[in-house]
Amino acid sequence: MVDVTTVSAGQNAADQQESADDPDNRPDQPTFFARMVRALMSSGLATGMSQVTLIVLLTMDVNPTVASAAAFVAGAIPNYFVARRWAWNRKGKPDFKRELLPYLSVIALGGLASMTLTTVAGWITEPLRIEGFVRVIVLDVAFLSSYALVFLIKFLLLDRFVYSGSNMQKIAERAAQPQASAAA
Repeated sequence: MVDVTTVSAGQNAADQQESADDPDNRPDQPTFFARMVRALMSSGLATGMSQVTLIVLLTMDVNPTVASAAAFVAGAIPNYFVARRWAWNRKGKPDFKRELLPYLSVIALGGLASMTLTTVAGWITEPLRIEGFVRVIVLDVAFLSSYALVFLIKFLLLDRFVYSGSNMQKIAERAAQPQASAAA
C-alpha cells in the first residue's frame, strides 16, 4: 500500500506540517473537548496525589509553604506523563525547548498560585490560633482553590502553545522565512 500525501492548492509543505502539528487538525489527536476532559481527569489524579502529600505533611506540622511545594511536585510529575500521553497523544522523547520548558513555565505559575494561597492561609491561621484538624482543612481548601482557579488557563496554554506544535518559536521561525514569489 502506498501512502500518498496531498497538498491542497495554496498550501505549501510547511503549512501542511503546521496543520499536522495543530492539535485540532491531527488525525490521531483527540478533539478539543476530549482533550479538556482527559486533562481534567489527569489533573484530578494529580490533585489527589497532591492532596495526600499535603495532608500527610500538614499533619506532621510541616510549614505550609514547604508542604504545598512538595504536594505540588508530587502531583505535577505524574500529571506531565499522563496528560502528555493521554490528553495530547504525545509519544517519544519531548523536545526540551519546544515542549518541556514551556510546560514547566506554565505549571510553575499554577504551583506558585497554590503555594501562595496556602502560605497566606497559614499566615492567617497562626494569629487566630486555628490548630489541628481545622487548620489542615483550612490550608487544604486554600491549596485546592488555587487548582480550581488556574485549571482552565493552564489547560488553554498547554493546549494552544505547548502541545499544539504552533508555539511562539515556530511562529517566529515561520515569520522569518522569506515568502516564495508566485512568479518563480
